[in-house]
Amino acid sequence: MRDIRKMLTVYFIAGTQDCRHLNLPAEQALLSRLQQALKCGVSCFQLREKGQYALQDPAKIRQLAEKCRDLCRQYHVPFFINDDVDLALSLQADGVHVGQDDRPIRQVIDQCQGKLLLGLSINTLQQANQNRTLHEVDYFGVGPIFSTQSKADAKAVVGLDLLKQIRQQGIAKPLVAIGGITPETALSIRQAGADGVAVISAITQAQDINTTILRLQGN
Repeated sequence: MRDIRKMLTVYFIAGTQDCRHLNLPAEQALLSRLQQALKCGVSCFQLREKGQYALQDPAKIRQLAEKCRDLCRQYHVPFFINDDVDLALSLQADGVHVGQDDRPIRQVIDQCQGKLLLGLSINTLQQANQNRTLHEVDYFGVGPIFSTQSKADAKAVVGLDLLKQIRQQGIAKPLVAIGGITPETALSIRQAGADGVAVISAITQAQDINTTILRLQGN
């Protein structure tokens, strides 16, 4: 059984839309940044190909996902896909991450057939309590902790308080925090109750990926 808490330590999320500044063809830019991040110690990767500048062709998304999966396997790092359970199953990904607005979580659980690790986004204490007993949900993604430019559809900022409240309620499920997280804030997030940090721009825009990831790890 995979150690979920360890997997969440430094959880990298990205798509081609997050790597447009790297002056490479979109897919090459993402794969290059992903390989650097894997070499430097990220503990999980989620392909999130979404938004105005993302790939729109399902065939191209699938090809990209296959390449990301193969890179992750090379480094023995779990590979997740955002939202698309069918794609995750067909590629034999390690897991899928879904949001509150995608579809009822029970439908997602049934669709996963027990073959995928499952992450669920939450941004209220009510959502945490509603889903706390679902053992099929392996972890909660909690956020946005701080304001973020990486998601056009980001919810209202929840701050560190929501992490603390979830733990005060006795909810022991693994938690990964997301939203505007930087190396400078990673320690305070862990102290508030998160098992790990999920980041997009902290890694895609890092000048020194190795140092960034070491600091996100708490080193």
